[in-house]
Amino acid sequence: MSKLKELIDRLCPNGVEFKPLGELGTFFGGLTGKSKDDFKDGNAKFITYVNIYSNPALNIDVTDFVKVDEKEKQNRIQKGDILFTGSSETPNECGFTSVVTSDISEPIYLNSFCFGLRLSNPALFNLDFLKHILRSEELRKQIGKTASGVTRFNVSKARLSKVVLPIPPIEVQDEIAKILDRFADYAAELQAELQARKEQYEYYRNLLLTFNPSACGCGTDGEQETKVTTWGGA
Repeated sequence: MSKLKELIDRLCPNGVEFKPLGELGTFFGGLTGKSKDDFKDGNAKFITYVNIYSNPALNIDVTDFVKVDEKEKQNRIQKGDILFTGSSETPNECGFTSVVTSDISEPIYLNSFCFGLRLSNPALFNLDFLKHILRSEELRKQIGKTASGVTRFNVSKARLSKVVLPIPPIEVQDEIAKILDRFADYAAELQAELQARKEQYEYYRNLLLTFNPSACGCGTDGEQETKVTTWGGA
């Protein structure tokens, strides 16, 4: 943290610049004109709603396919794009973001329930910084206010374009991203350890609390012989 403080003191003595999303790029939509049949035996990959909702950095290693003709004019995603979920049952879950942080070597499309923002100048951002800041408490509060509805809430792109984003110097972004990625790795390791311990507990619970009826001489006629029994059917 000391290095980050030194960078902020040196590069941001008067604070950082803020800009609205609408000034940083252009919104684009997902797939259009598709029927259920187009998602059977497709020839092109597409990004699902759940992929965006679940991953601050987009997972491009997907197995979801859709039929897309070569002559179709559909928007392809590219590195640096910010993808948004378009709607949800609650306003707080609307507008979840996923940043395309990886190079893309093949056409990949976006599902019709989501949309994207293509940055005019991706060099303004460290993409790993961007994936974290867009899911921060402050940005989530702003984005949540862009949704409206009754039983289903939808994000307004007009309101979303006014959401303001801090743009610290790239050196500061690099250091913040490095720190937060490290914490994210720690959290993933702890989660994996917790899952392993849970599975270990369940294994021994089932082993130690499973009794073999035949070991105690229990018969179908209700009589019972006196025998020494062991747990786990041993």
